[in-house]
Amino acid sequence: MTSTFNYSDERFADIQMLRYRLNGFEQLTLQQKRLIYYLAKATLYGRDITFDQFGKFNLRIRKTLEVICSDLRVPRENSDFQALQVYLKRVWFSNGIYHHYGCEKFKPEFSEDFLKKCLKIVDATRLPLKEGQSIEDLYNEIAPVIFNPEILSKRVNKTDGVDLVATSACNFYQNVTQQEAEEFYAAMKEVDGHESPSYGLNTTLVKEDGVIKEKVWCSEGHYANAIRHIVYWLKKASGVAENERQKEVIEILIKYYQTGGLSLFDEYSIKWLQTTDTKIDFINGFIEVYGDPLGLKGSWEGLVEYIDENATSRTRTISDNAQWFEDHSPVDPRFKKKTVKGVIANVICAAMLGGDEYPSTAIGINLPNADWIRARYGSKSITISNITEAYNKAAHGNGFREEFIKDPKILDLIEKYGDACDDLHTDLHECLGHGSGQLLPGTDPDALKAYGNTIEEARADLFGLYYIADNKLVELGLLPDNEAYKAHYFTYMLNGLMTQLVRIQPGHQIEEAHMRNRALIARWCLAHAKHMRLTHEKGVYELEIEDYNELRALIAQLLAEIQRIKSEGDFEAARQLVEDYAVQIDADLHTEVLERYKKLNLAPYKGFINPWLLPILDENGEITDIQVNYSESYDHQMMRYSTEYATLV
Repeated sequence: MTSTFNYSDERFADIQMLRYRLNGFEQLTLQQKRLIYYLAKATLYGRDITFDQFGKFNLRIRKTLEVICSDLRVPRENSDFQALQVYLKRVWFSNGIYHHYGCEKFKPEFSEDFLKKCLKIVDATRLPLKEGQSIEDLYNEIAPVIFNPEILSKRVNKTDGVDLVATSACNFYQNVTQQEAEEFYAAMKEVDGHESPSYGLNTTLVKEDGVIKEKVWCSEGHYANAIRHIVYWLKKASGVAENERQKEVIEILIKYYQTGGLSLFDEYSIKWLQTTDTKIDFINGFIEVYGDPLGLKGSWEGLVEYIDENATSRTRTISDNAQWFEDHSPVDPRFKKKTVKGVIANVICAAMLGGDEYPSTAIGINLPNADWIRARYGSKSITISNITEAYNKAAHGNGFREEFIKDPKILDLIEKYGDACDDLHTDLHECLGHGSGQLLPGTDPDALKAYGNTIEEARADLFGLYYIADNKLVELGLLPDNEAYKAHYFTYMLNGLMTQLVRIQPGHQIEEAHMRNRALIARWCLAHAKHMRLTHEKGVYELEIEDYNELRALIAQLLAEIQRIKSEGDFEAARQLVEDYAVQIDADLHTEVLERYKKLNLAPYKGFINPWLLPILDENGEITDIQVNYSESYDHQMMRYSTEYATLV
């Protein structure tokens, strides 16, 4: 099976679709398989929520295009139809009409006239028409959003000096300004103090008749139909939970979904991170705030997982030594935790991806996000082994390294240590980096505002970079020798300075928080290093690192400053670092990187087709097994999801 599994699937636009394999799934018990199946259904039923959160017209545009592409009366043998198909594939991939990474609106390659003609051809009863709305009305509603680049042009805008709410197309705010939103939530925090709930996480903030209020996302409020379906399957999952603690976690989550009460979400988060004795785990809810320019609103996401027992020994070694890493961190002692609590770290296999984790997904996750919960109770981290396996298998021999790294010694080093160091850095980032350090008393966790996500990701990355070069990892048996880290230092700096630019269109700046974080670190180190440089002596840009000890010292220095900024809530220092090092792009360098990458004929972004979990039933309709099917095409899966898991209009 290892030799015949096909990790790569179709390619379109700037996307390469991959598949991930459920390693060891067949060894799970029937109860565990049923639990995964029920949790997977709960994961898939949140899909429409994510689409709606990422733009108010996303669902109507998606549904309209799906009708066109599935209606055989629409002429297909023409460039307009083929372009419309690709556009729809991109909409599926990004949960809307905005690029999943850069957040800019897609430019359609089909014509407005073709869209209008198609709407007149298709079965009108299948179109998402509102009551009393004509086909012409529908066209007039969605066509400007699709074709006019000036209308709702960017999903998340982080440009300094503008109203980030007014200039972002994400669907978290209605008729309110950035100042109004910030003042609304600041007033809430003043009342509840340091351990306040994550206000705004599960609501749409609206102004109606001059009054600012929240629409709560719950089974009796906004997104009610979708959430009721999620709750139904969570109840099924509760019935086959592995133990009473896991059952309690699921039932608290259900109560949270039913009421929208954020104190219940905090209770759920604490119970969830304390549940460590199960094989199966999951994430389901409004979690990460990267999709909100103010960093308050949680995008809906789902992940079902089971532990990779062999690989988890690595992360448990790290978590068992968490106090040592905290104590020896190069940051000011005021910002260190005197006692590190509850660091739980597992390597897992993903069994189902959903919402903001699908089709593009993270390779590591650390939760919960609330700083006060981390400080008092700890956190739970995962590294997703079958996702990184798929990335590595699909990338093998693609020529990328050889194009951007000309030194054979560096290439040998990366070939020998690269994959292991990548996994280890992810472990350190998720298991320890996000959970390290502490805020000073009275510091608002949201003090860094729009720069908070970039600073937090930089902090976790720097923590991992600092320690991957430490002899402690060799002593713990996590790295074979003291040379291995150099492979990761080189590829990390190369990515931050050059190769991640393949994901950005000419003339654009860096927008996404993780990309900004990597640019900030690499560019800051380059600006302050005496023995690291980008050269152009041989006609192409090349990275040279002559002194890795110097580089580690710079990483320590930057980590100390980033932790200070976080701990003190120093907004102006955060703003200056990000704006100086993480946003703008050198046009000549960018042009060259894009030209060199184009020769390789590779797609800069990857995403995943989910396996299809099929229940095997006996004559009484009881599940006797779960079959894993890897043959479903991308188009079929997306059209099936749009039918089977449709909950919002």
